[in-house]
Amino acid sequence: MAPTRVQIQDPADPRLAAYVGLTDAQLLRRIEAPDPDAPGDQGSFIVEGHLAIEALAASRYPVRSLLVSESQSERVAPVVTDLDPSVPMFVAPQDVVEATVGFRLHRGVVACAARLAPVDPARLVDGAHRVLVVEGVNDHENLGGLFRNAAAFGVDAVLLDPTTADPLYRRSVRVSLGHVLRMPFGRLAPWPDALGLLRQAGLETVALTPDPAADPIEDAVAGLAAHDRPRPLALVLGAEGPGLSAAVRRASDRQVRIPMAPGVDSLNVATAAAVALHALRPAPPRDVP
Repeated sequence: MAPTRVQIQDPADPRLAAYVGLTDAQLLRRIEAPDPDAPGDQGSFIVEGHLAIEALAASRYPVRSLLVSESQSERVAPVVTDLDPSVPMFVAPQDVVEATVGFRLHRGVVACAARLAPVDPARLVDGAHRVLVVEGVNDHENLGGLFRNAAAFGVDAVLLDPTTADPLYRRSVRVSLGHVLRMPFGRLAPWPDALGLLRQAGLETVALTPDPAADPIEDAVAGLAAHDRPRPLALVLGAEGPGLSAAVRRASDRQVRIPMAPGVDSLNVATAAAVALHALRPAPPRDVP
């Protein structure tokens, strides 16, 4: 099986409607919105770049179509061979592709996929050992970096507060190298009361903060090492600048900080998450005599 190749010569072709003006946020919201005439439709999202397209093709997200420049079509074809023939792969000259999407598409490939129904956070945390919880992160590149780090350090799920940006936004998916399409995620609401769901599931909530009064993260690591089995925990972090809200810090079981050199009080949020997730990763099981 493989998607059906469809040659396109005109950026005004109505079959390309999903790809028009991808840098126009208001237009994109209208295009990606759920179809009111299709019960159960959750809307769509755009994926850009070869690695992200490869991840999409292997994910649970239904692919609706692809738009590929002629120069990239042979490179893309092997990645999408398992897609259903009902999926069209629109192939067009590079200038037609760029006139459609509204910017210089260096990677030469985008795809449109269907969103899935939201996942109940209780299902995501059931049996989880490591969870990443994000509050108020609205920079799409930072959010994509957080998902990439979560995948790298064995996080089971990512939970977002209601104000955090859409992780399926094109730039977030691209920066995550497609890992956002593999990583289970959901929204926690009401916020921050829904953090109690983590405690009910047996996870300790660890708030990451630059507050000098917080425990150094190595103290938390030492506490984890004192247990024979990895302790389930959720790392909670906020956006650069404001950081975690006071309400979230109060609702967390523990506050930790990453010690830094004098004169430096914080890191980029994705960098901080990587440092903390590496430090708090589950230790390998101990040999029992």
